[in-house]
Amino acid sequence: MPESDDEKIADLEAVLWHDDPRFARGLGKGRPRRPREYRRGRAWLALAIALAAVVTGVVLPQGLLLAAGLVMTAMAVNLFESARGRRIRPPGS
Repeated sequence: MPESDDEKIADLEAVLWHDDPRFARGLGKGRPRRPREYRRGRAWLALAIALAAVVTGVVLPQGLLLAAGLVMTAMAVNLFESARGRRIRPPGS
């Protein structure tokens, strides 16, 4: 027996509440917020700290600080791209 549209919508709503409750609450109140994939405040903060470490490592001749800053920069850039490859889990898995 095929699922009705109401059951499909209820399943989508459950997945949305599980995946991003802040976005789902905003939709319920009529004031939608950006989905989690588009909130990148922490990524920008991590990138700024990493670049500060790189600049400090260059200004002060500190190779270890420079290397740590470069590694942190790569990790911060990964925060920007990690949401694109993420797949939505089907309901019930």
